[in-house]
Amino acid sequence: MSRIPPIQCLLTFEALARLRSVTQAGEELCVTPSAVSHRIRQLEEMVGVRLFGRADFSLTTEGSEYLAQVREGLAALERFPTKDMPQGKRKLRVAVTPTFARSILMPRLKAFADAYPEIDLTLQVSIPLLDVVAEDADLTVRFGTGRYADVEHVCLFKDVVTPMASPAYLRDHGPFDNVEDLAKAKLLKSPLEPWRTWFAAHQLDWPEPVDGSSFNDIGLMCDAAALGLGVALVRTKLGAPWLESGALVRLSPVNIPSPHAHYLCWRTGALDRWECAAFAQWLQASIAA
Repeated sequence: MSRIPPIQCLLTFEALARLRSVTQAGEELCVTPSAVSHRIRQLEEMVGVRLFGRADFSLTTEGSEYLAQVREGLAALERFPTKDMPQGKRKLRVAVTPTFARSILMPRLKAFADAYPEIDLTLQVSIPLLDVVAEDADLTVRFGTGRYADVEHVCLFKDVVTPMASPAYLRDHGPFDNVEDLAKAKLLKSPLEPWRTWFAAHQLDWPEPVDGSSFNDIGLMCDAAALGLGVALVRTKLGAPWLESGALVRLSPVNIPSPHAHYLCWRTGALDRWECAAFAQWLQASIAA
């Protein structure tokens, strides 16, 4: 059975084709211009053709043909009595790992809310690597190897790691000009980002640190490093808020690929729901931008 595009996308397409203005289409539908653009991209991905050909929103040949079908379908729906039908929002539950939510998702979340005001989003916490997620999540962000036989999935992004510490720690215990200088540092540990990745990349046969503080959340480890507790091996994308604020600084210009990545996962059939497909497409496009 083929997937039917969301009614919100069809209404947006018809309005934009008629008004030829993202702003006016947004005002008519009571959504932002960003929402209009997101919906048109989603619709074009679903139907597999470009609907608009120029900046003035003139229709392509396929767009003109599709518009006729859409208007016929919308007209048929308008003739159906709906005054007693509820008009509630669509509910979407997404389970995310804590630091992914803090560093990647939250700074972008308003853009999603503006683009899809019909969706009520509930965020739930999942535990990285252990794959412990809140029950009944529609979509899940996992961090790991990507070998997930129980769900369909797509890689959101890979990352690189590098040692980071607070400016005060670097001042009091540095410099760390060479990787061997880390032997004198307190190394903060996490099963999510083992130090062996960094050691092996520098041809060092050092064992994983035994002593020192350990954290099962990268955000907590970054907070600990920012407080001067030691040196953390941090993924640059997840560590961006601490780097940008100056709470952490890099100890090396070298980046080493992390052995794990972030994946968006879902049960078979979940993307047939338009709210799930909308969030999945928006998240991938937002991260790639």
